[in-house]
Amino acid sequence: MSAIAPTVVPESTSMPAEHFHKLRDWLAAQLAPMAGDRMGLTPDNLAWAGGQIQKLLAQNNVRLVGSDAAQLTDVVVDEIVGYGPIGPYLRDPTVSEVMVNGPHLTYIERRGRLVETDVRFRDDDHVMQVVERIVRPLGRTIDRKRPLVDARLPDGSRVNVIIPPSALNGPTITIRRFPTRRITIDDLIGFGSLTTNMAEFLKACVAARLNVVVAGGTGSGKTTLLNVLSSFIPEDERIVTVEDSAELQLHQKHVVRLETTPALPDGAGQVTIRDLVINALRMRPERIVVGECRGGEALDMLQAMNTGHDGSLTTVHANSPRDVISRLETLVLMAGFDLPVRVVRQQISSAIDLIVQQERMSDGSRKITRVTEVQGMEGDNIVLQDVFLFQALAVSMDNGKVEGEMKPTGIRPRFSPRLEAAGFKLSGQIFGAGMTSPPTDKQRR
Repeated sequence: MSAIAPTVVPESTSMPAEHFHKLRDWLAAQLAPMAGDRMGLTPDNLAWAGGQIQKLLAQNNVRLVGSDAAQLTDVVVDEIVGYGPIGPYLRDPTVSEVMVNGPHLTYIERRGRLVETDVRFRDDDHVMQVVERIVRPLGRTIDRKRPLVDARLPDGSRVNVIIPPSALNGPTITIRRFPTRRITIDDLIGFGSLTTNMAEFLKACVAARLNVVVAGGTGSGKTTLLNVLSSFIPEDERIVTVEDSAELQLHQKHVVRLETTPALPDGAGQVTIRDLVINALRMRPERIVVGECRGGEALDMLQAMNTGHDGSLTTVHANSPRDVISRLETLVLMAGFDLPVRVVRQQISSAIDLIVQQERMSDGSRKITRVTEVQGMEGDNIVLQDVFLFQALAVSMDNGKVEGEMKPTGIRPRFSPRLEAAGFKLSGQIFGAGMTSPPTDKQRR
């Protein structure tokens, strides 16, 4: 590129888009060969790239003022060592998910709503450059023989990548981001996810060492809620967390974090969730927190809950408390043991005390829609009883917001004596004492 005429952009205006893009592309073309194996937004890479950009601009008599210099540096660094065109969205705190559906279509989730962006990659190879920068620093490999991978960005964001031939639209990247600030129970109350009474009840259940399952669909906020519930675990208890991709952000001091390990190219070295759950039982845990039960580890988790590891927490993909029971039955059978259904149900009913159902509503908000007690067995069936229910009343015609109420059912759970023994004497008002018409359906199978 020949010398560029001096460019001074007043602070009150922004650089013309055409000139900005021209500078970006030229700088990226100059620096890409120099970057070598530099990958990722590490402090060293950022310092190197920033210095090289300033050097090239000075050599070509380009002077930038205002915010243009910082913006130009950000996009060029993204292009040569970072995450390419999606880099700005990974710095935007309002974006909770980034979804690259091939080179020419990218969506983001912002405040619970999916939005199409104007992000465009040049081609599949351009997307693969970003994929390599994500997986290579972690020692992961992705190619035709291994076309999918789960990874984690340095900031804790969870990444899933799948490439052709399995992905027909081209390389597909899904990045789940987490708030930089720890979400608290007060935040969830402010968001309308639950009420103060529900929060007081859940805090008592966790502190009193009840076994709790958080259930919901994809993107319903299960991990966020699990993080909040885990904050009620006392500081003096030893906690072991088991996750496929580390997402939990426990702030207690005595926490041991375990994460699965994918197999090496020769097939050796794989460590599964089930391996970690079994190993966690040998680590003298007082609490076991499993990020998600999705396979045979459910049997080991239930056995742990039934053999002295009270107060354990986990999540399950399910659309209702009754579906949680069916899902757990299926997962237990995936462990490879030919167990009678009644035996499996007895394991579940004696292990699980409470199911907290979380849902993503049509307006993008996340709400706890049911808090359900597992009361035990009656015949061959597990008896469930709702303690709190969300009743949707209407959808606002103005903004599409779901309007409704979270109400107690008027029935005090059977495990109330355990809460009182732990020092939590909850008032009858929390459970809707004095309700004129408590619900009568007990959700029997």
